[in-house]
Amino acid sequence: MTADDFRNLALSFPETIESAHMGHPDFRVWGKIFATLLPDKDSGMAKLNSEQQAWFLENASESFKPAVGAWGDRGATIISLESADETLVRRALNAAWRNTAPKKLVAASDDLR
Repeated sequence: MTADDFRNLALSFPETIESAHMGHPDFRVWGKIFATLLPDKDSGMAKLNSEQQAWFLENASESFKPAVGAWGDRGATIISLESADETLVRRALNAAWRNTAPKKLVAASDDLR
């Protein structure tokens, strides 16, 4: 998976925009960050909860690891793009988007399925 693949997946979620902070791209829904591309462009980050993070660490430890420090303790999960499976990255980004988007937007998105 490339940085552009990650970007396209992140932007596929409703009302997502690309912005930037600290010199690298981030992806936001209603102004709140749910994912970022790290400056090295070889890694991304998904804002998961602790249970979601534990699942990815258990099932895909070669591609997913907690961010360093308190961010990682709170669910920020680093994704190694080179080794990451697209289906799992989509699942992580979906979880991160759902964690961050307003409940009304998540419900409207569910209604479209």
